[in-house]
Amino acid sequence: MRNKTRVAILFGGRSAEHEVSIQSAKNVARALDKNKYELTLIGIDKKGKWYLNEVSRFLLESQNPQLLKLNEPKRAVALVQKDAPGQLVSLHNNRPAGKVDVVFPVLHGPYGEDGTVQGLLKLMGVPFVGAGVLGSALGMDKDAMKRLLNQAGIPTARFVVAHDPSEITFEKAKKILGLPLFVKPANLGSSVGVRKARNKKEFRRAVKEAFGFDRKILIEEYVQGREIECSVLGNENPIASLPGEVIPRHEFYSYDAKYIDPGGAELKIPADLPKPIIKKVQKMAVQAFKTLCCEGMARVDFFLTKNSKLFVNEINTIPGFTSISMYPKLWEASGISYAELIDRLIQLALERYGKEKKLQTSYQ
Repeated sequence: MRNKTRVAILFGGRSAEHEVSIQSAKNVARALDKNKYELTLIGIDKKGKWYLNEVSRFLLESQNPQLLKLNEPKRAVALVQKDAPGQLVSLHNNRPAGKVDVVFPVLHGPYGEDGTVQGLLKLMGVPFVGAGVLGSALGMDKDAMKRLLNQAGIPTARFVVAHDPSEITFEKAKKILGLPLFVKPANLGSSVGVRKARNKKEFRRAVKEAFGFDRKILIEEYVQGREIECSVLGNENPIASLPGEVIPRHEFYSYDAKYIDPGGAELKIPADLPKPIIKKVQKMAVQAFKTLCCEGMARVDFFLTKNSKLFVNEINTIPGFTSISMYPKLWEASGISYAELIDRLIQLALERYGKEKKLQTSYQ
């Protein structure tokens, strides 16, 4: 009989953020309290197949973020609703391959952070860490996210949306938003596919690249200001961490600055801010979290202008958990250790699941 809660860390995935996810999973696995939890690693390859990975050797080139990749596992599995929720079955021989009590998705980007995996886990009746289907989808789609935030009175940078390159010209974007511009896929994170455009040539290149990652893109105005981030934790009554500041050494906080170049950015944790601004950041972070129906965890990113105006840039419902990621570092600065943070997130998932199980599924 098992006394420990079996936690499955789900990572990798069919996303351009695959490698970032692997880095995050490595750190979550290391921080998990092994006296309280039993660890199961489920890696998803870029074709979408699920594999059980051995804890001792699930990564190749683990010290090099540019070469990091999954080891070649042989145990392909599927999550099924068989005798009880959380049953894994081997695709090789259809035999049981273990059971999980709660899933910790460490999947960044589409097919993981956008509500797709969350919907699968809901259908399978398995508790999972983080936002549900709606919160995940809203957090992923920057267009829907920003429109809801604006409706709630939370300011964001001005933007226009395009579903086809012919919908928006450089001249039109320049007239509406000014220069420079930022072009980005609507449904992606980690600054993948994001470019700064100052002229027509750069704009065309940026639009082409963004459409390579998504069928919908955003063109945003440039907001000159400090980049402030704040972590949020909780379900119905979320709390906010102390804010931190990102000072990019690249032109902006790009993918390379975040994950490849060790000197790509300076992180100030906590940020050097007046107390009223700290309170304002925390209040707005929680407000954004609630507006977008988030649960469990999220990191809210802001721009702070010279005249102390705050704009929400975006929310990340599965923030990075790499060794340099802001989400856990901000909680450490706020008094919650990495291990305690992981524990709290798992308990929040189980708490929500317990409440959902009490809901009626039939009408009399």
